[in-house]
Amino acid sequence: MDAAFNLMATGIGSVPFLDVEATCKGILELYPDIPFWPQFVKRSPLEDMAIQASQGLPLIKLNRERGSMYLDLSDNQENELISFYEHFMAEDTDYFAIDREHASGLYTLIEMIKDNPTNYGSYIKGQIAGPITFAGSLMDATGRSALYNNEIMDTIVKGLAIKALWMVKTMSIEGKRAILFLDEPYLSGYGSAFTPIQRHEVISHIKEVVDYLRSRSNAILGIHCCGNTDWSMIIETGVDIVSFDAVEYLDYLLLYKNDIKRLLRNGGAIAWGLVPTVSFTGKETIRDLKARLEEGLNTFNTWGLDRDMVAERSLVTPACGVGSIEPSLAGQILELLSRLSDTLSHQSD
Repeated sequence: MDAAFNLMATGIGSVPFLDVEATCKGILELYPDIPFWPQFVKRSPLEDMAIQASQGLPLIKLNRERGSMYLDLSDNQENELISFYEHFMAEDTDYFAIDREHASGLYTLIEMIKDNPTNYGSYIKGQIAGPITFAGSLMDATGRSALYNNEIMDTIVKGLAIKALWMVKTMSIEGKRAILFLDEPYLSGYGSAFTPIQRHEVISHIKEVVDYLRSRSNAILGIHCCGNTDWSMIIETGVDIVSFDAVEYLDYLLLYKNDIKRLLRNGGAIAWGLVPTVSFTGKETIRDLKARLEEGLNTFNTWGLDRDMVAERSLVTPACGVGSIEPSLAGQILELLSRLSDTLSHQSD
């Protein structure tokens, strides 16, 4: 990955706000280097990360009253699958586009950047539900997860891959380079009885998405998981950026010494989720957040990783999305993160 981030800040995705234009304007002001398009999960259930990514995928139906989706295997199954594979094989990215009703923040942010492209940095960050999380949230009429249906898993993996390609093309405007995170909260606590999918299956499904995008774009690809997981498994998928909750789970990440060293020495990056979200009190200080980062950087340094190199290959983010946070606190989180990045960048000058 030929990119230097130098502790720039960006967001994870979800926000609790309702005003699309004001929110996008605020994001561009706070994160001009790597603006991210916000998911307005409180504004519409269609912006839930799984529902948002469902358009164009076969056999998925939406229950608008409940704000949920489900797998319908009852009618017209063969025709839907044939149509899906025809569009996929033709690389018809427009067929898999996410419309404005499902992603108002994406369209609004892109329009604002196009109006003044030189005001912003070289990157635009987006996100899409990863295949494991998407399938884990999708049930058929019997309550059986799509994770257990090999035929449906194939359509989910391929559908999300080509949808992600559409997203990357949409973000690649005015010379900007797309950064795309696969959001995989389902992998939090991987290895428990609640995540019965096998390790090799996780790697295979995610790697298929990563390889598809890498062969068709120059996007920078990451995985965000806001809980504890098998980070060696995540790194083995071949992503460029590992995004994690450094507030609660730094010690767990540090258990994967050899994998992290390999990631960074091969040009990969770490996105440090330094600002707490669910546990945010408003009393956190820049000094507190810097101390947590220093703890990680110092450990990396004892492993023989140069601090300047690691800083160059580091981003800072909230620990997770802020969509479930009370709006005034979410605003404080986003502002604190921006100030943290400014402080860190000046410190490294």
